[in-house]
Amino acid sequence: MSSLFPRPVGADRDRVALRFPGRSLTYGQLAAAAHPVAERLEKGARVAVWATPTPQTAIAVVGALLAGAAVVPLNPKSGERELAHVIEDSAPAAVLAAPGEALPDALGALPRVGVTAEPPGGGAQDLDTAHEPALPAFVVYTSGTTGPPKGAVLPRRAVAATLDALADAWAWTADDVLVHGLPLFHVHGLILGVLGPLRRGGELRHLGSFTPRAAGRELASGGTMLFGVPTMYHRLAQAAEEDGELATALADARLLVSGSAALPLHDHERMAAATGRRVVERYGMTETLMLCSPRVAPQTPASVRADGPARPGTVGLPLPGVELRLVADDGTEISVYDGETIGEIQVRGDNLFTEYLNRPDATFAAFDGTGPRAWFRTGDMAVRDPDGCVRIVGRKATDLIKSGGYKIGAGEIENALLDHPGVREAAVTGEPDADLGERVVAWIVPADPRTPPSAEELAEHVAGQLAPHKRPRAVRCLDALPRNDMGKVIKSALGGRATRHG
Repeated sequence: MSSLFPRPVGADRDRVALRFPGRSLTYGQLAAAAHPVAERLEKGARVAVWATPTPQTAIAVVGALLAGAAVVPLNPKSGERELAHVIEDSAPAAVLAAPGEALPDALGALPRVGVTAEPPGGGAQDLDTAHEPALPAFVVYTSGTTGPPKGAVLPRRAVAATLDALADAWAWTADDVLVHGLPLFHVHGLILGVLGPLRRGGELRHLGSFTPRAAGRELASGGTMLFGVPTMYHRLAQAAEEDGELATALADARLLVSGSAALPLHDHERMAAATGRRVVERYGMTETLMLCSPRVAPQTPASVRADGPARPGTVGLPLPGVELRLVADDGTEISVYDGETIGEIQVRGDNLFTEYLNRPDATFAAFDGTGPRAWFRTGDMAVRDPDGCVRIVGRKATDLIKSGGYKIGAGEIENALLDHPGVREAAVTGEPDADLGERVVAWIVPADPRTPPSAEELAEHVAGQLAPHKRPRAVRCLDALPRNDMGKVIKSALGGRATRHG
């Protein structure tokens, strides 16, 4: 048996665990609010949580974990069709939500457990969640870009392994105060961003909704760590260039972490120029939780430990307990660390999911081999630098372009395009070409829509920064790139959106 919250409430009973706009909960209050939820749930059941950015979501999740139930986080912005699929597939025993919260019709047939942020008085319970490590803790549904979303079953051992590996890599302790405004239906905001502080015995300050001003305010008043996605850091860099107080607050934080998508190099450089600080990028997936990160010393400001200085564009080394390899198209392992040879990332370790719920075919196809030592095929393509650090070049299905005999990663071309002053946003895809096999296509949002850069200008710019074979052969202008809730560009939605061809 093991507990996800091994630190007894005891002396920490009056210490703040969670802060949301207008409401904070101490560890004692959190335990008092979560236990009534746990008492209404059965061990081994699956329960849906209406995952709004509120303390009720955190209480519901902690209560479910206390009971030994598996949490199915629901995105409140999901459409009826997607919600209906998730509910039918996961068959939750109940839905957990704040009393009076309006829920969509797709949830109408489920028994409802009301979750209040006003805990009853008295009681001296601990956050004792000791259950079998293999017991499912979460069923998190993937984005569903290639079909209906699949439910990745994450056992309790995977949650504990990931959070402890990050604590080791980032020197994350009970003294840290984490600030973020991420949604709470996903691994980043919920498992890392809520359970991470609680496992350490520290504090979470959730912004409710993200703004640079709110993030700066919380960092300036005691926050030590900030979690965000690239769109948030783009806005922070932009704001910090004009707001000295925000720049100081970011500079004084111990750790700035970006995840869920690659942080463009120009935003790395803008953050560094405005604050003197480097943003740390970590790498993971729903099915694997966290896989790689630079290691950070406990000093303030953050500095990198034995792995060497943080480098934009890399996600560091595999975390403790994570085995990682790169595999070529023919299935052979790539053993050279030359920063050039691209392979698919495959991983294994205690941090992995156990299955796709109700999808044995998809589970089997996701692994190279069978049994506990099988390698999970991530579908992400990367190179390894001579020091072993991993650089992601993109998804195998959408970001690896095979053109004229070359393998080209979309990510480095996107970074080169973003370095052009006439480009505000950029995405790169491949499309069939009779001569090249595939040609590189750039989708851009111009900095000034009235005078977008020409295709010739951008092709020359990329060829000068990278290599001639990596230049875009077509440029298509958009008003905005299609993105999901975590800020990732939805490349499958790009076709037909162009307003101008270069």
